Amino acid sequence: MNDASEMILFMNGLCKAVSGMFRENGDRERAEWTEKIFSEEKEQEFVYSAYAACFSRYRDDAAQWERYANRGHGVCIAFREDLLRKMAIEPLSLQTVFYQDEVGSHKLVDTLYQLISQNECPLKMTQEIRETLNHAWAASAAFKHPSFASENEVRLVVSPFEHGYFDVQPRYHITKERIKKYYPVNMKELCRIANTNLEDVIVELIIGPESTQSVPILQDYLTDLGYAAMAKQVTHSACPLRQRI
Repeated sequence: MNDASEMILFMNGLCKAVSGMFRENGDRERAEWTEKIFSEEKEQEFVYSAYAACFSRYRDDAAQWERYANRGHGVCIAFREDLLRKMAIEPLSLQTVFYQDEVGSHKLVDTLYQLISQNECPLKMTQEIRETLNHAWAASAAFKHPSFASENEVRLVVSPFEHGYFDVQPRYHITKERIKKYYPVNMKELCRIANTNLEDVIVELIIGPESTQSVPILQDYLTDLGYAAMAKQVTHSACPLRQRI
């Protein structure tokens, strides 16, 4: 995640919901212990970094072109969701992003409340609570502020901290502004696992409304790469997006 603030927002909400339930029941000791373990968790924020490939369910959408496709100069690649789900075996997961002001309705609230309620005094970290907190960090990668609800987003998420057998080596993208860490996705290998091929997974390529890219040239490029069927799926955006002057 480029910005872990959404993950922290989720963890803050989860903490508030669980500790609030204990305070309502007059259990101050468990409320304060809950707040303590969440505070310690957030100090380890970087350890729990998640990585995501982000998608929208909207096709040829003006807001998406402006925000994520170089202001309409990029290309929209459409994937089949059912095949992505087949590919998303552990440690990958395909998660629908949820947008809530309050996290109180999340199922992890009750899970943590029950586990901490069963914890004998003096309170201590148990394996079950540890695993649930790991799940919480993973779930936080699919949480976004409600102001982004119009994106209708789905994320292909990996949380390296949660899987000891995650053996993909990270890479780094270097720009003038910063260095970004990422994990490459081997689409051909995922296609093999799902018993499919890339041309079945990618069903459309839409050239952006502000792009000067020629449709025939992009089709020739794909054909020369061996993707003749994919070349037939190239179209140009019908979005009437125009740059502001």
